[in-house]
Amino acid sequence: MQLPELMRSSTLRWTFLVAVIFAAFIVALLGFVYLKTKADLTTRSDSVIASQMDVFAELSPERRLEAINEDLKQDPARVQLAGWFDSNRRRIAGNLERLPPDLEIDNAVQSAVVDRVDDSGRKKQAVRLIARSLPNGDLLVIGRNVDEVEEIAHVVGRALALGLIPGVLLCLVVGVLLSARARKRIEEVNERVQRIVAGNLRERLPHRNTDDPFSSLSMIVNGMLDEMETLIHSLAGVGNDIAHDLRTPLTRARLMLERGRTNARTLEELQMVADKTIDGLDQLLSIITAILRLAEIENSQRSAGFGKVALANIVREVGDMYEPIAEDKGIALHIDSPYELSVHGDRDLLIEAVANLVDNAVKFTPAGGRVEIGLLRGKGENIVRVKDTGSGISEHERDAVLRRFYRSNNVRHTSGFGLGLNLVAAIVKLHGFRFTIVPGSGCVVEIACPYALRS
Repeated sequence: MQLPELMRSSTLRWTFLVAVIFAAFIVALLGFVYLKTKADLTTRSDSVIASQMDVFAELSPERRLEAINEDLKQDPARVQLAGWFDSNRRRIAGNLERLPPDLEIDNAVQSAVVDRVDDSGRKKQAVRLIARSLPNGDLLVIGRNVDEVEEIAHVVGRALALGLIPGVLLCLVVGVLLSARARKRIEEVNERVQRIVAGNLRERLPHRNTDDPFSSLSMIVNGMLDEMETLIHSLAGVGNDIAHDLRTPLTRARLMLERGRTNARTLEELQMVADKTIDGLDQLLSIITAILRLAEIENSQRSAGFGKVALANIVREVGDMYEPIAEDKGIALHIDSPYELSVHGDRDLLIEAVANLVDNAVKFTPAGGRVEIGLLRGKGENIVRVKDTGSGISEHERDAVLRRFYRSNNVRHTSGFGLGLNLVAAIVKLHGFRFTIVPGSGCVVEIACPYALRS
């Protein structure tokens, strides 16, 4: 990967920002530690200085001289500072060579730079000191070296250099690695997407079995690609099925017209040919109408008209509709609707779905059989069940019968387009219900609907 491309990475830019914020935080934290420590040490030092001043000032001159010398002698770290001056400001005792020019004699601790004189020589030091006039006119000065506070500043600075700089560099290195890793994954995704665009619908985006957002997104996109591949294959199959199902009635209509033109001798014979041709064209229009109906339902164009629908009324209405048809065929139609149950949906579409199920049941049940339409109360849902004593649907065909234009070899002799169950599945999907083909003797199908909210 080229460096300019890497620098344009949003991951690296965010890493730079985080590194800057981290560095600013560490600097502020160490600065606070330094200032707080300096303030505490200064306060403690001032307290010690004030206590020593009170002790030395209360001593007699002989004891004061002895105490100052003893105190300085027991200070190998050269931290203590003391000076005893007479009224003419000449030094009597101590290691302070002379009084600072801007010294304030007011019992207040102050900062100053003084000349320290002892056995090791003369040296300037930054100190905190306090000066007090004695009753006889002498001046007593007590102080402490504050170089240790400066040492703390050096320690903080070294900690900053030894800790912050490697930490920031580590952040940048991690940012570069993460950016390169993300860039590599994106390039791999781009390659896969290009192959998908080129027509390889079996290609999928790479993902890992982890919970990171990139893998989750890849899994969602792969699921979408699976659905698209299924729809495209279904569309191709539907196109073939449409061509096959339309070709037969079109060919039949053409042959009838051709034979009628050639063989008809009277007006009645010509009208008979025209009537048969119209029947064939009506069959074509029925197929086209069913396809358009499916497209309308699958595009959810009817969802705006949803409302509370009484399922019991639908079951009874469909039963009344098909009872004469079942009776003519010698089939017993039984309706079992003991509950007044409701759902949220489109009444016309639900009637159409239940009617298609009952129509299939009556159509594929032999004479002397039985068809039952039931309305049941399930666990958290209402169930419309249609059961017949026909040949049923084999287990390996339960998914196939939901496809458009699918006709089982067992029912090829029966009229139909193979769109009924596909239409039912589309209506159920639009409503968010559940459609099930229940295993068992005969054919049992169910539409499970969640309870409607009470208004």
